Amino acid sequence: MVLGKSEEKAVEHVPEATRTPKQPNTPSPPDGAAASPQGPPTLDDAPLNRFHIKITALTFGANFSDGYHLGIIGIALTLITPQMQLGAAWQGLLGASALIGIFAGSIVLGWAADRYGRQRIYMLDFLLITVASVAQFFVTGPTELFVLRLLIGFGIGADYALGPTLVAEFCPRRYRGGLLASLTAMWTVGYIAAYFLGNYLVDFGGDSWRWLLASSALPAVFVLLMRVGTPESPRWLISRGRVDEAKAVVAKHIGSGIDLSPLLTRAQPEETHDYRELFRRRHRRNTLFGVLYYNCQVIPYFAIYTFLPTVMARLGLADEEFLGNGLLNVFLLLGGVGGLWFVARFTRRGFLISSFAVMSLALGVIGVWPSAPTLLLFPLFLVFTFTMSASSNLDQVYPPELFPTGVRSSGVGLLNGLSRIGSAVGTFLLPVSLSTFGFSTSMVALTGFLVLGAVVSVAWAPETSGMELD
Repeated sequence: MVLGKSEEKAVEHVPEATRTPKQPNTPSPPDGAAASPQGPPTLDDAPLNRFHIKITALTFGANFSDGYHLGIIGIALTLITPQMQLGAAWQGLLGASALIGIFAGSIVLGWAADRYGRQRIYMLDFLLITVASVAQFFVTGPTELFVLRLLIGFGIGADYALGPTLVAEFCPRRYRGGLLASLTAMWTVGYIAAYFLGNYLVDFGGDSWRWLLASSALPAVFVLLMRVGTPESPRWLISRGRVDEAKAVVAKHIGSGIDLSPLLTRAQPEETHDYRELFRRRHRRNTLFGVLYYNCQVIPYFAIYTFLPTVMARLGLADEEFLGNGLLNVFLLLGGVGGLWFVARFTRRGFLISSFAVMSLALGVIGVWPSAPTLLLFPLFLVFTFTMSASSNLDQVYPPELFPTGVRSSGVGLLNGLSRIGSAVGTFLLPVSLSTFGFSTSMVALTGFLVLGAVVSVAWAPETSGMELD
């Protein structure tokens, strides 16, 4: 199956409706060139420098924290449940609390970042995560823990809207895909770190869950301190008419010879900064595509991995849980790292469509033929795991490329927020489906989401590889 042409050539095939228009007599330089032969480089074609790496590294925090927080709560609940005598409802609420917070944080603060700026919220969200993470150590009941995890999710959700937005708005387009994709790889690293640390600490029993939950404050406080001094996005400043401030930021952090005239020409300071803009004719198709593809991807992912022991048992590995989980974590990590290469090598559209096709085939066979030998089912599940982890890299790459600066943070926040609602609903319904309709029907239903994702991507996915951002 052909994924697509290389990213270097993809811009030639970007539909005119989705490509930011180039200015006359200022062609984009070839990859690797620092500037056009006719003048200084634009912000999109500036040389990669240490600041670009730093802004990306600082954004790793939200993805690592999300993976870590979602990874540790399931392990911690094995000790919290008997100690606090929790019923099924409280277990479900505590497990979904961070997802609910991420939805709210992405939606509310994504809009706020478009309206009031990225920089302040980019600092304050990790202050909230740090304080709430530490406070988990001192909870005395499930209500306090639920509220704190809502706040943690709220902060992570804000960073999901802001982090990819800032990386996309600062970094040159040649490296944008790889740098954005690396954010998702850090989610996998956080999840795996929680798995191993959690399984180590949980063996101590008692109140070890307090140390496990509070440990999430360590990476949070580190990121918070490192973010001091982060500048405002020059693209956002220009969109608000604050051109002199934008020039000062670019001169200090990107270089003094950067040509901002294309951004000044395309700037639309009068553009509204509300969610209604996302559903007007100019952005409606990209918004609907983003919401649908994102949910079709994450619903099977979160549902299956939340109830992984049940799935593993049906694959014939109930007695080999440690071996099976270990291999799955290895393939999750390999997929996250391998996805970086796929994003750099292939077009966005081609990679997305191909990954949906591979996942549909692998999970579909498991659903239709659940009685097949384990030697067939488990390799198929490993293929599904690898491909899902690899394609998830696009979740940080595609959204900020779908929207212009005036509504970019709102659009990214909307897509991330609604994806978490889809994840929560899918996670809630899977055990109901398993008990009512059985394993085979449930896996076929999840395959249906993957097939829908492929259809939506074929019909609506724009090619954004190498495009200029406004």
